[in-house]
Amino acid sequence: MRITFHGAAKTVTGSQHIIDVNGYRIMLDCGLFQGKRKEAFELNRKGVCDGTSVDVMVLSHAHIDHSGNIPCMVKNGFSGDIYCTSATRDLCSIMLLDSAYIQEKDVFYVNKKRKKQGKNLFEPLYTKEDVVNAMQNFIGISYNRKREIVPGVNLTLVDAGHMLGSTHVILDINDKDSGREYRLVFSGDIGREGIPIIRNPTYLVEGADILIMESTYGNRLHPPYPESEKDMERIVNSTYNRGGVLLIPAFAVGRTQQIVYALHKLHDQGLIPNIPIYVDSPLATNTTEIFRMHPECYDSEMRDFLLNDNHSNAFGFDTLSFTENVEQSKKLNTLNEPAVIISASGMMEGGRILHHLRSRISDSRNTILITGWQAPYTLGRRIVAKEPTVKIFGDEFPVKANVEIITGFSGHADRDELLAWAGAMQKKPEHTFIVHGEIEPAQALADSLQTGLGFKNISIPDIDQTFDI
Repeated sequence: MRITFHGAAKTVTGSQHIIDVNGYRIMLDCGLFQGKRKEAFELNRKGVCDGTSVDVMVLSHAHIDHSGNIPCMVKNGFSGDIYCTSATRDLCSIMLLDSAYIQEKDVFYVNKKRKKQGKNLFEPLYTKEDVVNAMQNFIGISYNRKREIVPGVNLTLVDAGHMLGSTHVILDINDKDSGREYRLVFSGDIGREGIPIIRNPTYLVEGADILIMESTYGNRLHPPYPESEKDMERIVNSTYNRGGVLLIPAFAVGRTQQIVYALHKLHDQGLIPNIPIYVDSPLATNTTEIFRMHPECYDSEMRDFLLNDNHSNAFGFDTLSFTENVEQSKKLNTLNEPAVIISASGMMEGGRILHHLRSRISDSRNTILITGWQAPYTLGRRIVAKEPTVKIFGDEFPVKANVEIITGFSGHADRDELLAWAGAMQKKPEHTFIVHGEIEPAQALADSLQTGLGFKNISIPDIDQTFDI
């Protein structure tokens, strides 16, 4: 058996791992690289995008850094099955279309400049038509249902508690070359206990022979989730009392729904004023509909809330509105009264949030609330770093709005939660590969697994590095 790491190696983006066994090639995740535009442009077009070499794919969840390169693979010859949960398939149907729209739009604007300069024109990585074609390859399967995906390899998906439909991937492999049976576990992104809406991550008590484990927050701790709801209450009220607008840049999938649910509870308990709350993101609106379609992923708190809520809708209440068109979005920039605006993108690299920031970032009455990790070189990272001025649409704006950060909404396990998840394994892995983390958290987690849990043979792969098992 051979394992090659084509992405999420000493970084948190572009999750792509290849398992070669029994003459078949299995791909775990097929994510887009995100970050510096030129670097991401090149990485997303490299060799693994040639889909003819891959036989079957398993997708841990729908986030674009795990799924976003699938249409490129299909465009370039991949014709195999893509296994995931039904919720992941439904989310991908809208998220990949949104990604294709961004690809086409970005290339359109770049090509306008290149044409004037007499340079060769670029093609988008993939188009909306490529996404439609790719969706035909998806096969949705339920949690805890074992299924043979190639001869000698059985797949089981268990709940990872990270987002709607997310999974830990278990491959039970009869390796004909070595004559051994292996259990390979790919953690995907590991969720947190006690986060609302979805269930807690599954603890894999039986353990694994080979473990591929994420390390996003391998050196950090999150505050308890209830503290984050209290922080949300404080921030909403203080912004309201200043007569300002609370801007919440939020990922359209998962984070927006968490925030809406938290605000719903605060509203029902009378802990925040009857302030208008707007979700201004077409993708978030469509995603919320998919959340409503998959109650099989909900935790017991969510089910109880729905039974007792007057609205019978976790994602809808009296003061909440979803914008339906561009005109409604533009009107939000002229509001002169306190409000909450939740808009994508979460790292503030595109989308409608940029228009709201341009209108609000230089007014000290307003607040920018950051609830998620901000990648290097993004506008979000510059705001978190408290740079005095930032560029939005090419213009400089002084940052005078209050900047608040809440990390308790994170869907990623922190250091202690990662160690608790790994520590539950009665059979310790013979080989452990640490992925999906920048070098410092990845190394910190590796050290903790070795010294605290007695894991051996721990590797932090470089991109495109191959290991023979």
